[in-house]
Amino acid sequence: MKILPDEIEQYRDRKWRREDQLKIDSAAEAEAMIEDLGFSLGLTDARTDLPSIYIAVCGRRDAHMPRNVQKDHEASRAWVLKDEIMARGNVYYAKLIKGKSWFLAPRMIPVFNAIWGCSKKGESGILTKNAQTVLKVLRKEWEMATSDLREECGFKDKKDLTNAIDELQKRMKVVPQEALYVPKFTYIWTLAEARFPEQMQIKMKRENAVRELARTYLQACGMTLLGDLSGKFGFYRWESGKANHELVDEGFAERLATGVYKLKEF
Repeated sequence: MKILPDEIEQYRDRKWRREDQLKIDSAAEAEAMIEDLGFSLGLTDARTDLPSIYIAVCGRRDAHMPRNVQKDHEASRAWVLKDEIMARGNVYYAKLIKGKSWFLAPRMIPVFNAIWGCSKKGESGILTKNAQTVLKVLRKEWEMATSDLREECGFKDKKDLTNAIDELQKRMKVVPQEALYVPKFTYIWTLAEARFPEQMQIKMKRENAVRELARTYLQACGMTLLGDLSGKFGFYRWESGKANHELVDEGFAERLATGVYKLKEF
């Protein structure tokens, strides 16, 4: 278990809304938090050691998702807020890193896209055939419900569409824009470039994007320990080290030990 200084835990209490007086209860409050942090997970709890909508709804450090989420008020509220935020379209929402659902402030879309996205020219060499099929259909229709999309793609197995959609979300090609529950539950899917055209057109070099994500992560967390950035975002250790060293050179961060950095303001 990682032990952080009290001042860092208190900093995260404020930034992640882990205090009762700061907890969120509306989509607008959630969006303000996401804009402040740059990113947030959706329905993860304290064990992930990253900010999330669920933690902010609970307003405490030790927020743990119960087994029976349907009967838990806080879990239900976080789920409803997730759907509301998605439908409002003010922040980016999709399954991104390690299959988890992330919310991104608009300014972070080019950063994530530079690291995990792929260009239109590179799609044929990176995306699977099924993913390319889904993308082709959505570029023609712009938005479709899950069942209609599966039918249009000609997939007989539901897993084929699920895997293709997950792949396209990870590559920042497709996003869910709405969740419908009547007459039955379904997502409405659309293109990321249709939802956030300006941000998706911005080009960045990968090394610059990694540095900006390292900056955002450090500002959100106050302090990063050895292996944190690499472990949470899947970077090579040398990439994380280079990015953090550049933040030190800027005077934005302070290096305390190997792989340990904190905001200069502390």
